[in-house]
Amino acid sequence: MDWRKRYQSQLFSAETAIQAIQSNSRIYLGGGTGIPLELEKALVGRASTLRAVEVVHVATFAGGLYLDAKYSESFRHRALFIGPNARAAVNEGRADYVPIFLSQAPGLFSNGTLPLDAALIQVSPPDAHGFCSYGVEVGVTKAAAEAARLVIAELNPRMPRVLGDSFIHIKHIDMAVEVDYALPEAHFKDITAEQEAIGEHIGEMIPNEATLQLGIGAIPNAVLKELDGKQDLGIHTELFSDGVIELVEKGIITNARKTLHPGKTVAGFLFGSQKLYDFVDDNAMIELHPTSYVNDPFIIAQNHKMVAINSAIEVDLTGQVVADSIGDRLYSGIGGQIDFIRGAAHSLGGLPIIALPSTALGNSTSRIVLRLRPGSGVVTSRGDVHYVVTEFGVASLHGKSVRERSRELINIAHPKFQDELRHFAQQQDW
Repeated sequence: MDWRKRYQSQLFSAETAIQAIQSNSRIYLGGGTGIPLELEKALVGRASTLRAVEVVHVATFAGGLYLDAKYSESFRHRALFIGPNARAAVNEGRADYVPIFLSQAPGLFSNGTLPLDAALIQVSPPDAHGFCSYGVEVGVTKAAAEAARLVIAELNPRMPRVLGDSFIHIKHIDMAVEVDYALPEAHFKDITAEQEAIGEHIGEMIPNEATLQLGIGAIPNAVLKELDGKQDLGIHTELFSDGVIELVEKGIITNARKTLHPGKTVAGFLFGSQKLYDFVDDNAMIELHPTSYVNDPFIIAQNHKMVAINSAIEVDLTGQVVADSIGDRLYSGIGGQIDFIRGAAHSLGGLPIIALPSTALGNSTSRIVLRLRPGSGVVTSRGDVHYVVTEFGVASLHGKSVRERSRELINIAHPKFQDELRHFAQQQDW
């Protein structure tokens, strides 16, 4: 049957489609800015008739209605990465956190570790051949949709048609809901003087023809500001945002010298403004792929001069990196940090970088610490760390002893904490 004839029988309202969700089921909810907001709203509207529905996803940049405490008997979230809207629920015991490398997250669905009764996703409308693009979030969503017993999809004309390994045919969508609303947009804070200094240090480290992993936020934006004059940079990253557009327009990001996917910006998902969504729409320079591919360290390492830039909450004097928790309070997730740190470490000419401001809470506490706070989880081990950057400089740790590491890290700590850190190191006979 021609897909167009079948399509009409697949159309439902969000409220009708959600009737297919049953109590005691496990569902996937599209992540990032690809969250299907109308389906989520309809799901919450059925809360009184549902019990013990497990909702699985990576961080979502909107929505989260089902996370309200009043729905705790109806829904329980399983976070593969804790977004801001899920943080309270996780730390209050109303949701669960799964520590996992983002490269391995799609496999939870495809190998049956987390069987899915349904996937609720958002895609672009079908093209002339019946293919819908997953749009702004391919990373984990594609594997979830392929593994789920039932696929319910919002078809949104405002979802950009992003290329790559990023399509689902309409015949594989069981229930379609036509919607029309703008995607959530990112709103970034201004770059501080400390973040600007970090950007300058990292910018100096990046060679021409490097391939970059950049996330979103102030430090990646600060780095991008320092890349004027660089030549033929490329992108292979977990996610990216608006900052790459200006560098493409300036001819700085060309992807021309990449050793893997030359000419292509490769990512798993993206988050930014409407300008970004317009930029990536049907843009042959942009390819999104599942994170099982994008974040695979063996794939990442095939990019020569791979520069991985990741953030941290604190780093101890031996080089252990905490990135997903503040003490025993769970904050975010492992994400792709170790995927890219290890990938860059094995890249020819690669630079694995951990970047963080030297202090927190208005300069009242050091992020370069004597010991990790009790309960903190180590995301990147001391054996994986190569470079740590603060506004005060670059610490090179790879191949260094604990004594040498402590010296390097003390030198990039805030001056007001250096004496305390030095005294501790001396007491430890480092």
